Amino acid sequence: MTTPASAESSLNANPTFSLLHQDLPNRPLVVMQPTRSWSLFDFKELWANRELLYFLMLRDLKVRYKQTVLGVAWVVTQPLLLAVIFTIFLGVLVRVPTRGVPYPLMVFTGLLPWTFFSTSVIQAAQSLTGNAALITKVYFPRVLVPAAAVAARLVDFTVSLLILVGLALYFRIVQGYQINFTWHLLIFPLLVLLMVLLTLGLSILVSCVNVKFRDVGVALPVLVQLWMFVSPIVYSADLVPERWRTVYSLNPLVGLVGGFRASVLGTEFPTMAITLSVIVTLILLVGASLLFRRTEKTFADIV
Repeated sequence: MTTPASAESSLNANPTFSLLHQDLPNRPLVVMQPTRSWSLFDFKELWANRELLYFLMLRDLKVRYKQTVLGVAWVVTQPLLLAVIFTIFLGVLVRVPTRGVPYPLMVFTGLLPWTFFSTSVIQAAQSLTGNAALITKVYFPRVLVPAAAVAARLVDFTVSLLILVGLALYFRIVQGYQINFTWHLLIFPLLVLLMVLLTLGLSILVSCVNVKFRDVGVALPVLVQLWMFVSPIVYSADLVPERWRTVYSLNPLVGLVGGFRASVLGTEFPTMAITLSVIVTLILLVGASLLFRRTEKTFADIV
């Protein structure tokens, strides 16, 4: 009968076991976990995982349009149908003032950034909980998950942008409207960047909060829909009384939508509203990043 002491001595006598036993450390050499302190993202780490962002974005696109008849045509169906409905009821029946700009073109210009913003935020809110199997198995920068949801919508935005260019040329050449392409058009890429940063900031915020409080994912579509009517999507911001204009412009979509219309339609550039939109976007982006980094470690245990 072999005693525990004799068994241990025989194992220690084995040179292979002795070598492996000596090489094993008492504590792990590297612990892969995010920091619990208040800090921004590690941009070197994000850059090292940039391919993962690409594949997550590509996966979202494939899943969305898999086994669809119209395919990418669904990208422009929603804003076009909304533009037609709003044109009939608000442009023709109610006759919302547009200051000489065709109402279908005005409303579609507002729906373009709004559709990107709303669909990205709603999809990003469920992104972490929807990728629970991936999050609980391996560590990677979790922020890439909501970022991929936003990046995938950029493809839809690009397709819809081509429709906007076609509408602008149609109303200018065929209908004879005075649509002036001014130097404001050069600011359009910066406005697209502002749109992406605003959407990314809110997406990061709602995605991490939704991990712990699932009510966010349920209530968010309703709140986003209400947000549309307090933003100048189907009407011009000029309809808001002057004394309330500054408070109204604290809504970051006011400056964003106004900037889009100024760039494409040649209307007055809303400098004050865009400035407030930039300030709110930066505050939201930094605050959401700090909160995400603070709570990132608990995602695998809760999701």
